Amino acid sequence: MVIAADTSFLFALYGNDCHSVTAAEWVSVSTSPILISDFNDFNDFNDFELRNALRFSEFSKRVIPGTAATHLSLLQDAIAAGRLVPFKSNLSSILTEAKRLSIIHTLTGGHRGFDILHVAAANIIGASHFLTFDKNQKQLAENEGLIAPL
Repeated sequence: MVIAADTSFLFALYGNDCHSVTAAEWVSVSTSPILISDFNDFNDFNDFELRNALRFSEFSKRVIPGTAATHLSLLQDAIAAGRLVPFKSNLSSILTEAKRLSIIHTLTGGHRGFDILHVAAANIIGASHFLTFDKNQKQLAENEGLIAPL
């Protein structure tokens, strides 16, 4: 089983939102690591989306001051322990796949750019499962043959 996740799942797992318990429960019963694509890679410039979401949660007072740094540290620990595995893929290939997905699905499904990029990356890495709490993105993943169990 190859598992990919988008930012909504990772934020729930390492941040603080209404899906945090569900994300933690899912991870507690899964024995497979979660592959994180270039768009979730915490060592490159594409870490922007998740890191910014964690910082924004602190700014918007959804978490107490200093919490964003704590969550980011837990994230780094998960990578070091192999629970999250960065998967390097060719950005050009991901963009080509994203363009294909947009052409096929956006006019009928109303999908946002970053959501398409995450599903495209999951397709490129050969994922069988896709973890997301975004209902519209889940539909896109399922339309592409990915199992979206949440």
